[in-house]
Amino acid sequence: MRPKAFFINGGAGRVLCSIPALEKYAEEVSNDFIIVCEGGTDFYKGHPLLHSRAYDVWHKNLFQEKLINMDIVSPEPYRVWEYYNQKCNLSQGFDIEINQKGVRELHKPTLKLNSEEIANGVITLNEVRAKTGKEKVVIFQPFGRGIQQKENMIVDPSGRSFEYKHVVGIIKKLQKKYAVILMSEMQFNFEAEGCTAPVAQPVGISLRQWSGLIAAADHFLGCDSVGQHIAYALNKTATVVMGSTFGENVSYPDYEKFDVLDMGEGLRKYSPIRVCPDEEVDRNNDGIMVMNDKIEDVIVESVDKMIKQFYTKPSNMFIPKIESGLPQQGCGIHQPPQQAFVEVDKPANKIEIAKK
Repeated sequence: MRPKAFFINGGAGRVLCSIPALEKYAEEVSNDFIIVCEGGTDFYKGHPLLHSRAYDVWHKNLFQEKLINMDIVSPEPYRVWEYYNQKCNLSQGFDIEINQKGVRELHKPTLKLNSEEIANGVITLNEVRAKTGKEKVVIFQPFGRGIQQKENMIVDPSGRSFEYKHVVGIIKKLQKKYAVILMSEMQFNFEAEGCTAPVAQPVGISLRQWSGLIAAADHFLGCDSVGQHIAYALNKTATVVMGSTFGENVSYPDYEKFDVLDMGEGLRKYSPIRVCPDEEVDRNNDGIMVMNDKIEDVIVESVDKMIKQFYTKPSNMFIPKIESGLPQQGCGIHQPPQQAFVEVDKPANKIEIAKK
């Protein structure tokens, strides 16, 4: 049997979800394989088994030195029968494609953070607590990869993202009890929207750094996007709101630390992404995440419920301060940075959601 090269494409959530299947392949089939990461190697970094096997697609001489002697396999879970019939989730779809064992239970993806990623997450969360005066912190990822900014409007043709006006409404309600960190590539002026407390909006940070923040946070709230997969891998609690996609496919509705709320139940149709385009289905699912005040309340109540059930006080990672004039032992103490990649309410143009 020739060694295999597994080409993993798509977004970071797909990369993370591929990990259990690749671990099973190494355990059950062969250790002689590599991973070619069309979507980037970030979530294989630090993995005790997969890190050394992961290559960026642009790796020098990859074809001449590796691929020419290997079978190339491009697993696509969206083309698995069990997936598009809501019989398995994304990780199980990868497992069916890679290992051919049918639907089976899989462990969580292995996501190993290093000490710096963990420390930066803790430091940043403590900064946010200090600036907002709130003990508990919620990370909110309202937008999926399909989000588009068109002049002063935000639209998501894929029907996965929260609408902007509901993002503002939910943040205002969350801020009565919690500090909020917005996980988004876009920046907003929430002060101009009437938010009474600052909203932390980290800028220019990697998904590994976001993983450190999620690891240190008290709860995650989001849509069908990478943040929920990170939360699952790190054993964190999450409230996940589904729109055009099925929780059975892209989330973890049976996991006790996840509360999956379904905006699309009975309304959506399955969109055959990566199989064939279907305009009629996409038009049907467009606008499926439109909410009202009562739905916003249900989402905030879910956050309250999950935090009440699972909250544990963060552990203290900091060393005692050394008084000046006292002798220091060894090589001294490296103080953590005083500011860790967080900006609060960075001014931006007001964004209004496109009306459906």
